Parts: sequence; C-alpha cells; structure tokens
Amino acid sequence: MDILSTLIPKAKAAKKHIVLPEGQDPRVVKAAALLAEKDICAVTVLGTPAEIEAACREANVSLASVNVVDCATAPEGEALVPVLFERRKAKGMTEEQARAMVRGNRLAFGNLMVGFGLADGMVAGSIASTPDMLRASFTCLGTAKGIKLASSFFLMDLAHPAPSGDTALLFADCGVNPCPTAEELVDIAQSTAASYRALFGKQPRLAFLSFSTKGSAAHDLVTKMQTATTLTQERFAALGLDATVDGELQADAALVPAVGASKNKSGTIKGDANVLIFPDLQAGNIAYKLTERLAGAQAYGPLLQGLAKPVNDLSRGCTADDIFGVAVITICQGL
Repeated sequence: MDILSTLIPKAKAAKKHIVLPEGQDPRVVKAAALLAEKDICAVTVLGTPAEIEAACREANVSLASVNVVDCATAPEGEALVPVLFERRKAKGMTEEQARAMVRGNRLAFGNLMVGFGLADGMVAGSIASTPDMLRASFTCLGTAKGIKLASSFFLMDLAHPAPSGDTALLFADCGVNPCPTAEELVDIAQSTAASYRALFGKQPRLAFLSFSTKGSAAHDLVTKMQTATTLTQERFAALGLDATVDGELQADAALVPAVGASKNKSGTIKGDANVLIFPDLQAGNIAYKLTERLAGAQAYGPLLQGLAKPVNDLSRGCTADDIFGVAVITICQGL
C-alpha cells in the first residue's frame, strides 16, 4: 500500500478545509473536484467567474460541490484587510496597500484565509513560482512559534522497505535553503521532526548526515553537522520533544542496521533513522532525485514546513493527482 493510501483516511476523518488559489488552472479545478468527490475535505477555489468557467470546461469537471471565491469582490476580503494591515503596519504597509494586496494577490488572499481561520491549509504553485509562494506566506502568515527559518522536506514513499523496515522517510531540506548554518539546521530539524510526527504519529528518529561517522574524518563540513547535532539535542531536551537525534552519520550508518551497529556502537541511531537531515540543499536535492529515479521511490514535495499554518508549494509540472496528494498531506501536517 502506498503512503498516500494510509494518509487519505486520516485526512478525511479530520474534516478540514483547503484553499486552492489558482482556479485559472484546469489541473487545480480537476483536483478540487476530486477532493470534493471523495469527500476528503471542504474546498475553496479562488478565481474569477470567467477563469473558473474556462478551467472547468478544459478539465471537463464541475465545481458544484466546491466553494468558489473571487478575491477581487468576495465580501470576506474586507475581514482580511485589517488582518494583513495589523501584521505589516510596523513594516510600513498602509491600510490601502493591504486592501490592494488582499484584492489583487490570490496567494495573499489564500494565506490570509488560513491565518484567519477561514481555511485550514493552502496548496498552490502550479502557476506561481516558489519565491512568490514563500513571499506571500512570510508576509501573511510568518513562521511557527520558536522557528525563525521556514524550510522544506520530501516525503519519500519507498518502493521497497529500508533495511530497518521503514516504508517512508523524510528528507530535509531539499528545496528551500541552499546552505544552512549549524544553527539554521536546528530549525530545519525541529520542523521536520514535527512534520514526521504529524504525518505518521510515531517518534521521529533524526540522523544528521555527513561523509563522516562520529569523527571518522576531520573537516569544517563535518564540524558543522556535529555542532548542529549537539544544538538540536539541547533544544529538543529543553523543549521536552520526544525524538531521537544522532550525528554526524554517514548514510549507511543511518539507514542500515548492520552498518550502524558497527560504525556507531555508542550512538542512539544504528541504521534505523526515519528522518534524514542533509548538510545543504545540494546534497539533499541530489539524494532525493537518486532515491526517486534509481530506487523507484515516489517523492512528494518539496513540502513546506516551519510556517505558522500548513501551506504547500507545487511543482509547475504537477498533475491534478499531484495536487490532490499534496492537499491530503497538507491536511495531515496540521493535525
């Protein structure tokens, strides 16, 4: 059974509400119709009447069971203007600028719906770029309490179980931060641990990856991962978070029990990590693509984390099924 099949009942039982801002995209309206048809969640799609009509015609679907909102004219927009103004007035935003953004920027409108409690999560990016997505989320939502740095993860649905028996792993950060510092890796680790627990309801077991295992090599890159591990262990202990954190570890010591038992005798993770924290974006991006292309894993992501509320980005090459899947994951992230 693929991982999405295990998450769909969880998402369905939660009775949540997802907003999809890019209603001009036929893929989006098709995904919205599918979410409604399968009774996964309540759905709001943003778009003008003409956009929605054209997209539905091209996708050959009806949005009869979906809430359609034109952010330029919707009455709820007036309730969102003071929300944005209060958030940004210290940065110099005027009330009129806030109104112009609410009425003219569908990503901002969607984020504010989530922030104001009119929706529980947002999925977009089939048309918008990742920088535009992040900018709107930072402006309208901000980061979660105790987190300074938003990041991303990939949910890797493995074609074959890992040697430890896990059928799904989280890889982070593979999509947002090019070269995080040791201190920034702590935020990434905390966010990814929270994402793992929200999705799977089990203890996260985090491995900070390197080309060295417990000092087998000496280099500044190794020192960064050693420092990140120590700082993360200290933060998790201070916050009372139920997670196992170990590093620095080579990938085989993190994922293969026989190797972990040999290379990391005194460690807490011996080949049974379920969350992999990469030293930088380059390593993470390469690893997820190799796992996807050579090992046949299904890669969901990059999925955003560390924001105040669940918001997720899409690849601009996504399908309607991809949007449906990311919406399911977004619901589960908020549980």
